[in-house]
Amino acid sequence: MPTITVDEVAADAYLLDVREDDEWTAGHAPDAHHLPMMQIPTRIEEIPADRDVIVVCRVGGRSAQVVAYLQQQGLTRATNLDGGMSDWAAAGRPMVSEDGGAPRVA
Repeated sequence: MPTITVDEVAADAYLLDVREDDEWTAGHAPDAHHLPMMQIPTRIEEIPADRDVIVVCRVGGRSAQVVAYLQQQGLTRATNLDGGMSDWAAAGRPMVSEDGGAPRVA
Protein backbone atom coordinates (compact mmCIF):
# COMPACT_ATOMS: atom_id res chain seq x y z
CA MET A 1 0.00 0.00 0.00
CA PRO A 2 1.34 3.44 -0.87
CA THR A 3 2.33 5.58 2.11
CA ILE A 4 3.76 9.07 2.52
CA THR A 5 5.42 10.81 5.45
CA VAL A 6 4.38 14.19 6.81
CA ASP A 7 7.48 15.80 5.30
CA GLU A 8 6.49 14.56 1.83
CA VAL A 9 2.97 16.09 1.85
CA ALA A 10 2.72 18.90 -0.69
CA ALA A 11 1.11 22.18 0.35
CA ASP A 12 -1.65 21.71 -2.26
CA ALA A 13 -2.34 18.05 -1.44
CA TYR A 14 -5.94 16.84 -1.09
CA LEU A 15 -6.02 15.68 2.53
CA LEU A 16 -8.89 13.34 3.38
CA ASP A 17 -9.38 13.13 7.16
CA VAL A 18 -11.33 9.96 8.00
CA ARG A 19 -11.48 10.41 11.79
CA GLU A 20 -14.67 10.75 13.80
CA ASP A 21 -16.42 14.09 14.36
CA ASP A 22 -14.99 14.64 17.85
CA GLU A 23 -11.44 14.01 16.63
CA TRP A 24 -11.95 16.43 13.71
CA THR A 25 -13.39 19.10 16.03
CA ALA A 26 -10.37 18.86 18.36
CA GLY A 27 -7.86 19.54 15.61
CA HIS A 28 -7.20 19.01 11.92
CA ALA A 29 -5.12 20.31 9.03
CA PRO A 30 -6.55 23.67 7.83
CA ASP A 31 -7.32 22.54 4.27
CA ALA A 32 -8.33 18.94 5.03
CA HIS A 33 -11.64 17.45 3.88
CA HIS A 34 -13.56 15.57 6.58
CA LEU A 35 -15.25 12.31 5.67
CA PRO A 36 -15.54 9.82 8.56
CA MET A 37 -14.34 6.31 7.71
CA MET A 38 -17.75 4.67 8.02
CA GLN A 39 -19.28 7.15 5.54
CA ILE A 40 -16.72 6.47 2.78
CA PRO A 41 -18.75 3.77 0.94
CA THR A 42 -21.85 5.98 0.64
CA ARG A 43 -19.96 9.20 -0.12
CA ILE A 44 -17.09 7.91 -2.26
CA GLU A 45 -18.14 10.15 -5.16
CA GLU A 46 -16.99 13.15 -3.07
CA ILE A 47 -13.39 11.93 -3.27
CA PRO A 48 -11.53 13.13 -6.38
CA ALA A 49 -10.27 10.36 -8.65
CA ASP A 50 -8.21 12.70 -10.83
CA ARG A 51 -5.65 13.83 -8.25
CA ASP A 52 -3.51 12.50 -5.44
CA VAL A 53 -5.47 11.96 -2.23
CA ILE A 54 -3.63 11.69 1.10
CA VAL A 55 -5.76 9.81 3.65
CA VAL A 56 -5.18 10.65 7.31
CA CYS A 57 -6.46 9.41 10.68
CA ARG A 58 -4.92 9.59 14.15
CA VAL A 59 -1.89 7.32 13.68
CA GLY A 60 -2.38 5.61 10.30
CA GLY A 61 -4.42 2.45 10.98
CA ARG A 62 -7.89 3.52 9.88
CA SER A 63 -6.50 5.52 6.98
CA ALA A 64 -4.59 2.44 5.78
CA GLN A 65 -7.90 0.53 5.66
CA VAL A 66 -9.53 3.39 3.74
CA VAL A 67 -6.65 3.53 1.23
CA ALA A 68 -6.99 -0.23 0.62
CA TYR A 69 -10.75 0.22 0.06
CA LEU A 70 -10.30 3.21 -2.26
CA GLN A 71 -7.67 1.34 -4.28
CA GLN A 72 -10.12 -1.57 -4.68
CA GLN A 73 -12.73 0.92 -5.92
CA GLY A 74 -10.36 2.25 -8.57
CA LEU A 75 -9.09 5.37 -6.80
CA THR A 76 -5.49 4.40 -7.43
CA ARG A 77 -4.04 7.77 -6.40
CA ALA A 78 -4.97 7.31 -2.71
CA THR A 79 -2.02 7.28 -0.31
CA ASN A 80 -1.83 6.70 3.46
CA LEU A 81 -0.26 9.36 5.70
CA ASP A 82 2.17 7.35 7.81
CA GLY A 83 1.88 8.37 11.48
CA GLY A 84 -1.37 10.27 10.85
CA MET A 85 -2.29 13.44 12.70
CA SER A 86 0.01 12.46 15.58
CA ASP A 87 3.06 12.83 13.31
CA TRP A 88 1.49 15.89 11.63
CA ALA A 89 1.24 17.67 15.01
CA ALA A 90 4.68 16.48 16.13
CA ALA A 91 6.20 17.93 12.93
CA GLY A 92 4.69 21.31 13.74
CA ARG A 93 2.44 21.36 10.68
CA PRO A 94 -0.51 23.80 10.88
CA MET A 95 -3.68 22.73 12.67
CA VAL A 96 -7.02 24.35 13.48
CA SER A 97 -9.84 23.35 15.83
CA GLU A 98 -13.59 23.71 15.48
CA ASP A 99 -14.33 24.28 19.17
CA GLY A 100 -12.41 27.48 19.84
CA GLY A 101 -9.76 25.68 21.85
CA ALA A 102 -6.13 25.10 20.97
CA PRO A 103 -5.92 22.52 18.17
CA ARG A 104 -4.93 19.09 19.39
CA VAL A 105 -4.92 15.47 18.28
CA ALA A 106 -7.72 13.69 20.16
